[in-house]
Amino acid sequence: MRAPAGLSYPVETPPEKGGWVEVAPGILWVRLPLPMALDHVNVYLIDEGDSWTLVDTGLHSKKSVAIWEQLLAGPCGGRPVSRVIVTHHHLDHVGMAGWFQARGAELMMTRTAWLMARMLQLDVQERYTPEAIAFYRGAGMDPGILAKRSTERPFNTSDGVHPMPLGFTRLNEGQVLNLGGRAFTVRLGDGHAPRHATLWSDDIVLSGDQIIATISPNIGVYPTEPEADPLEDWIAACRRLAPHATETQLVLPGHKLPFRGLPRRMQQLEENHHSALDRLTAHLATPRTAGECFAPLFKRTIGPAEYGLALVEAVAHCNHLWVKGLARRTKREDGAWEFHAV
Repeated sequence: MRAPAGLSYPVETPPEKGGWVEVAPGILWVRLPLPMALDHVNVYLIDEGDSWTLVDTGLHSKKSVAIWEQLLAGPCGGRPVSRVIVTHHHLDHVGMAGWFQARGAELMMTRTAWLMARMLQLDVQERYTPEAIAFYRGAGMDPGILAKRSTERPFNTSDGVHPMPLGFTRLNEGQVLNLGGRAFTVRLGDGHAPRHATLWSDDIVLSGDQIIATISPNIGVYPTEPEADPLEDWIAACRRLAPHATETQLVLPGHKLPFRGLPRRMQQLEENHHSALDRLTAHLATPRTAGECFAPLFKRTIGPAEYGLALVEAVAHCNHLWVKGLARRTKREDGAWEFHAV
């Protein structure tokens, strides 16, 4: 894999799914499988001597349970996971947290992330709600896809997240945690997920999905908050976090490869979205729905596996222009919002 300008990959070969590698002294990098286009998630085990701290957990499934049982008996040496830190509420990161809690682990998350995760885990729907269908119609979803969604059972968070018992320990901005003999400061991100926790030491950054090397984390608008502007939250988070980045820090992300060159990557992440907004503004010289804006935003063909994430990200970029007063929107007779650059 070719690194973006200014980045380097200290470990160029990732572990096999279900496998592990020591990526830094006392830190094991584990890669777990996901049943989606982005087919893996990275989680990290930190050696505490008589136990382990786990950062993120993977999706809950029979396969994940079997992998974790093998890992606990193998590289973990039979020592328990005593503490689980979850960076954000998405199911590929929080899915196994309740499984570890049931085995005695302490769960640490931001309050917003825990509330989101537990609420979504308890909210089981047999059909897409009327509000969700109205949101997708407003986004300009392909009519065939919308018709299919109108009749099928959605993938519920509970399908990939183990039941979460009451109780957690809150992570706060500026809090210092001792993990495996290193002092990590909690710094909160936003945009990809609200109050996303990242952990910063002098030499290691555990970045979750807030900072990834070769892909830009998905920034989407969902039926839960249809007029949100998460892109503004994302840009503000990039600017908050950037002053803490150094060239020597090894970044351990939620997907793809660990890397160095964090100051340049922070700059690239913001630049990428400003470039996308410029292309989108030109595209909206003609009124269009969010679903008609894939070409300028992604510059590639979007297939069925990526369609849902592409749509919510397109809405996020259109909403950003609208909230900033750089575009206006009008609702068509079919319920779709059209955005037109001012």
